Amino acid sequence: MVSIAPTPRQPRCLAIVPVFNERDSVAKVVQRLRRALPDIDVLVIDDGSTDDTARQVPADTPVVSLPFNLGIGGAMQTGYRYALLHGYDIAVQVDGDGQHRPSEVRRLVDHLLEGHVDLVVGSRFLEETKFHQTPPRRLGAWMLRAIIRQLSGLTMTDCTSGFRAANSAVIRAFAHWYPEDYPEPEVILLLHRAGYRVGELAVRMRHRRTGRTSIGLMRGLFYVVKVSVCLLLDLVREPWPSGKVGKSYERVPEPLPHGDRWQPAPFGNSPSSQV
Repeated sequence: MVSIAPTPRQPRCLAIVPVFNERDSVAKVVQRLRRALPDIDVLVIDDGSTDDTARQVPADTPVVSLPFNLGIGGAMQTGYRYALLHGYDIAVQVDGDGQHRPSEVRRLVDHLLEGHVDLVVGSRFLEETKFHQTPPRRLGAWMLRAIIRQLSGLTMTDCTSGFRAANSAVIRAFAHWYPEDYPEPEVILLLHRAGYRVGELAVRMRHRRTGRTSIGLMRGLFYVVKVSVCLLLDLVREPWPSGKVGKSYERVPEPLPHGDRWQPAPFGNSPSSQV
């Protein structure tokens, strides 16, 4: 009798798109992702938008509509909870303003599947690119890079990049607890301290095409000071207790059908308050 080896299961990937008042770009972002990456599911997190952003999302794409604005930390934790509950192996954060290219999403996923890291950050500055920052942003990024290197020994060229892919272990950790205010630099330090492997991959990004984003010198310095304080506090914080991450979740075998609107459990009942 000839035995046939089972076909390896393809990893299930989810692109999480957090949006807040991105009505002019969210439809294009979702359409480009689904056209270029048909094997990757897309989930939009509408973080309490005050315009009709949620109505601009293609009807066959799941949307989680938060009742009020939680910020990027709360929006992304919602996405990671969804990914954990529905059994995804990889979750990729993709901004809703069109900066992140679908082709680079594929590269992040492929790099993660090589198994060398648990979280890969798409870096605009690991290699020479045409992406330019304003002087205040460049100064702030340099200072945060120096602080993270001093505290962890890691050299992260783009620690504020929100373009990143996480494997199932990191999905479980992020679903359990995720920083609220400054998640991008904080999770790098926290994951490193918890024993997860963090790395970077050089990517190309577009400049923001819709809406406005600006930061002055004083506001930039204030941001760096606040993040620096948070990073120092992270040296004594234990957000992911060993052996407890993800235990209070029950996974379901399949994601919700396209077009369904999923309502997350109230944040007061989060797993971090149960363990």
